[in-house]
Amino acid sequence: MTADVVPLPPRRPPADARPTLEPMLALTANGMNSVNAVILERMQSEIPLIPRLAGHLISGGGKRLRPMLTLAGAELVGYQGTRHYRLAAAVEFIHTATLLHDDVVDGSELRRGKAAANIIFGNPATVLVGDFLFSRAFELMTEDGSLRVLKILSGASAVIAEGEVSQLTAQRQIETSEERYLQIIGAKTAALFAAASRISAVVAECGEREEQALEDYGRNLGVAFQLVDDAIDYDSDAAEMGKDQGDDFREGKMTLPVIFAYARGTGEERKFWQAAIAGHRSSDADLAEAIHLIGKYDAVEATRERARHFAARAVDAISIFPDGKARSAMAEAAHFAVARGY
Repeated sequence: MTADVVPLPPRRPPADARPTLEPMLALTANGMNSVNAVILERMQSEIPLIPRLAGHLISGGGKRLRPMLTLAGAELVGYQGTRHYRLAAAVEFIHTATLLHDDVVDGSELRRGKAAANIIFGNPATVLVGDFLFSRAFELMTEDGSLRVLKILSGASAVIAEGEVSQLTAQRQIETSEERYLQIIGAKTAALFAAASRISAVVAECGEREEQALEDYGRNLGVAFQLVDDAIDYDSDAAEMGKDQGDDFREGKMTLPVIFAYARGTGEERKFWQAAIAGHRSSDADLAEAIHLIGKYDAVEATRERARHFAARAVDAISIFPDGKARSAMAEAAHFAVARGY
């Protein structure tokens, strides 16, 4: 992904209409029943720990936005078949596997408001079940029989892993730039959004123009979604987020609110950030100071403004398709990604 850090005038829904995910949920409800049936079937194993651990996360109340993108894209291009159900399940397995691995790497204690799988089942089992889900995803891809689909989803899986490693190497690096951070989240988050959206056009045998439009929609939506996650870590409490507030801060992650606050801070404030990101200041009082500085320089709002820019690009990407229920639902999902508080 080529980083673009110049904000454009954002497009927003009317001020009196708070965007929701409801149109997307309604659009994909029937299809998601089929996807969920595939997920339930393919997470089973003769080893009881596997479905127990996988089910702990899969049934944990996630938005399932990535598989919904595959279904919504299929509606947008008028696809009438059923191949996309299994592929959407593969997308969700890839996502779930990365979450399990992430929680081990980060030492997370909460995921979606519940104890993280690694806390309950231990790190080794969590990593191995993540591997199992990756394997199930690749089974579903190969069963589909399309080399193009396999290339898109397997390529995204590799890019996600690269993004996670890139984020790890940027951890506790105070000089991480906005451009590099956008490249990291373009890989670790947006790549799967992009792939999940594009494969809809592939199974429908659309042209390159339609494929690219859906990929651009998913990629920009994914960046917007991750930027808002970054903002939420400094703007919401654990009950709303489903994870501990300040996780990013204590892990020394250079997310966009920190990058903005550090760039705009005084010399003394920069010294605080240098010590905090290095891991020398991580108490509750230090977190409170970090939140204060981020508020002082409107870094959360600046991050959300960047997210609005990418959401507007997502909406623009699908403007090539006829207006209708699917396009409207996908546009509102982009606005919801920015406006949400959880």
